[in-house]
Amino acid sequence: MQKEHLKLTADEHRSLTSMTSSGELKARLFKRAMTLLLLNEGKPMTEVSKTLKFSYPRVLALRDNYLENGLKCLEEQPRSGRPVVFDGAERARITALACSDAPEGHANWSLRLLADRLVELEICPSGISHTQVGTVLKKTDSSRT
Repeated sequence: MQKEHLKLTADEHRSLTSMTSSGELKARLFKRAMTLLLLNEGKPMTEVSKTLKFSYPRVLALRDNYLENGLKCLEEQPRSGRPVVFDGAERARITALACSDAPEGHANWSLRLLADRLVELEICPSGISHTQVGTVLKKTDSSRT
């Protein structure tokens, strides 16, 4: 018993055909569109996955996504990414401290000294490493002198 493949409407088929023949698609979008076209032709999913070098589960997921959402399955979904560790206010306070006068007995602020002072002043309540301080200062293009 062969699983039922998807059936594209005439408009969807025309749209996908014109998209794939334009030559201006990104590779991911092209592969997704071609997957739908091949599945519409009745090709077995294993053949589609080998032809387009997609994993078999990815072909299944794309088919299921199409059945739920239509051609919206071609669009990239937003990715969560890594959450921001320090917001703008904390970054500004770190930069302001780095631009201030160095403590007594030191000519300049070191990254470790800045990290220790930020924890003392509770600017960064969760703590901060000297490498994180360097990253924040590097991104703000500030000078510690």
